[in-house]
Amino acid sequence: MALPLTLQQLTAQPVTLENFAPFGQVIFPSADGALFGPQEAQLQLDGGVPRFYIMTLEAKGTRFRTITRHQRCTQCLGALEGKDWFMAVAPPGAAEQPDPQEIRAFYIPGNCFIKLEVGTWHAGPYFSHPAVNFYNLELSDTNITDHQTCNLAREFGLEFEIVGG
Repeated sequence: MALPLTLQQLTAQPVTLENFAPFGQVIFPSADGALFGPQEAQLQLDGGVPRFYIMTLEAKGTRFRTITRHQRCTQCLGALEGKDWFMAVAPPGAAEQPDPQEIRAFYIPGNCFIKLEVGTWHAGPYFSHPAVNFYNLELSDTNITDHQTCNLAREFGLEFEIVGG
């Protein structure tokens, strides 16, 4: 028997280095010639062949009922053309499902990108533009062999909606 569905709103908070740290990193522009350091994306892509590509996403609103994670690699996402966007995340962990109370939403401006830590649960990108081109850095088979999804509607009776930003 299906659980009754409850809509839970998530207010998007502006992404900062500090508030996104439990989920990964935010990478902002730096001067050319700057030395590698902790402000750079700390990548884990040694489990296969890295894949760096541009994906075009069409607007699909800001509601979601599923959340996904990748356990073998980090993932970097950023919008091209300076477009802003939203991402919902929950911390990585050993549990087979995220804790719905730990899901957070972030507003991400078009002048940075995010790196999701290995195992970070994520839903999105979401945005208000008709379509957005995103660059994506992951492994070539991430969406085939390293794609665990939790159906929040079925498991918890929850649908989320990102608001604000």
